[in-house]
Amino acid sequence: MNNVAMYSSQKQDDNELAQLVDQYAPLVKRIAYHIMSRLPPSVQVDDLMQAGMIGLIEAARNYDSGQGASFETYAGIRIRGAMLDEIRKGDWAPRSVHRKARQVAEAVRAIENETGRDARDHEVAELLDMSLEEYHKTLQDASGCRLLSFEDMGHGEESIESRIDKGISGPFEGVQKEDNKRCLAAAIDGLPERERLVLTLYYVEDLNLREIGAVIGVSESRVSQIHSQALIRLQSRLGHLVSDD
Repeated sequence: MNNVAMYSSQKQDDNELAQLVDQYAPLVKRIAYHIMSRLPPSVQVDDLMQAGMIGLIEAARNYDSGQGASFETYAGIRIRGAMLDEIRKGDWAPRSVHRKARQVAEAVRAIENETGRDARDHEVAELLDMSLEEYHKTLQDASGCRLLSFEDMGHGEESIESRIDKGISGPFEGVQKEDNKRCLAAAIDGLPERERLVLTLYYVEDLNLREIGAVIGVSESRVSQIHSQALIRLQSRLGHLVSDD
């Protein structure tokens, strides 16, 4: 191929890339605001959108239609992953938030092991020597950092699925990974009905917290608490698979 042909081909590729980026820029904005709904004000939506645009450009360059997924599906995964990487890089959640989330998970595990049923809010608060209001505030604070262990499931080092798969090797690797995934699915199915509903509406139906609150008849902040409690409960029940360092 001569220099003119190479230049023409490169220019066409650049034009197609620019068109894809322009067409799917609204997807970047939608995902950014969806993620922002549970993050503190210190996280800037512009930073997420900038990271998301980089993810979109990478998706446009690397997309292979032969893999079966539509470009929008593929781009959405890359955009979300780039945004979550940006959040992790910022490390905005104080260590105390992570520590309290672990304490809640340990309390939930202890109560459920002892009673054989779902731990209740007042029981966890009592075990942690907190008022119910303090416990709900802890859940609210933990909501954002729980995002990093579930929102990006299957993508990145912080996902629950990735963490339960760490250290697996050898001829039975595939079997054990599938078994871990079944454990995760069973743990989700075993959540209290309202917590399972919130996870379904958020992660499957793609509703934001305000919309979920309207569906189940509670405030947005209460939805955030329920969401956080569901993820902490999952952590407590998958403690034999997941370490929260």
